[in-house]
Amino acid sequence: MEITESELAKLYPHRNNIPADMWDHLITNATETVEVLVHAGIFLEERPTFVRDLARKAGNGARIRLVFGDPASREVARRSDEEQLGKGTLGSHTRNALAFYRPLVDVDGIEMRFHKTTLYNSIFRSDDEMIINTRVFGFQGAHAPALHLRRLAAGDLFETYSESFEHVWNLSKSATF
Repeated sequence: MEITESELAKLYPHRNNIPADMWDHLITNATETVEVLVHAGIFLEERPTFVRDLARKAGNGARIRLVFGDPASREVARRSDEEQLGKGTLGSHTRNALAFYRPLVDVDGIEMRFHKTTLYNSIFRSDDEMIINTRVFGFQGAHAPALHLRRLAAGDLFETYSESFEHVWNLSKSATF
């Protein structure tokens, strides 16, 4: 039990409580791996240099994998309804977010895919740190809790979410823009 608890660096009551400098820290310190699993993740590209930083990280040899909800899927439409966003809103948010990621389409080291899964958590991985944005039925992701995890050799919480990312990645298809 102590090992699992020590993997939890911080619990945020809401994702929008995560300080901006934490997101900057995660991308700045990544040298090997950046993985993002979201439906839209539109708040990420609101960071002024986020997309450029991803391209730079890939140019320096980091592996960047981004998985977005398929904006035309029934799963994204269902989540839009469940989070009380309105019909088609989440799909529109995803399309909007993808416009920001378009410059990354041909960047070596960056792979982007679409998933059609029931997304239980959004995952934001930067090497051995991870933000997990949990889901609470009826609430938007920004208002749901978020966990800041760090990988420890003796723990398995970080690995559980890493495996979850891999499962979704393997079920996903190449993103089309």
